[in-house]
Amino acid sequence: MARMLVEADDLVVRLAWWEQAAVRRGDVRVPLAAVRRVTVEPDWWRALRGVHRHGIHIPGTLCLGTRTHPGGKDFVAVRPGRPVVCVELWPSAPFRLLAVGAASAPEADAVACELRRSAPRADASTPWRQPLPVPEEPDPRPAALPAMEPGARQSGHPPAVTRAGPPAPWT
Repeated sequence: MARMLVEADDLVVRLAWWEQAAVRRGDVRVPLAAVRRVTVEPDWWRALRGVHRHGIHIPGTLCLGTRTHPGGKDFVAVRPGRPVVCVELWPSAPFRLLAVGAASAPEADAVACELRRSAPRADASTPWRQPLPVPEEPDPRPAALPAMEPGARQSGHPPAVTRAGPPAPWT
């Protein structure tokens, strides 16, 4: 299974040969300066966000590859029943999140602690991951419709123009 390592000034997600074949890419490498926050997620499924796009996704068994969401894309390598080391990255990085499963909770804590020590710009003030940004929803009202006066007809035509002054006499 994939594992996270610190090599010089880089964070490397080292993939096994079969994982490299499945996702059609080599190891994932990002600079340590791109690390924003490091957390450990005890529930593997909470590390998954967005829609699976590339790699292998076998529900309840394995999720390996890229996932996309409104905030960008994530790289995940997780299995059920294992804690996950989640590394949030700054927007300049190729991914927004790296989520890699660990064999046990003590191993996940040790990897997270090493990453926090090694990353120069890591934010340790918040011990949990931040929510995804929500895209702005468009205004459902069409912009060109005029406002209707109270009591006006709802036929879709603009209200009739009325004159000011006394009413015209009937003849």
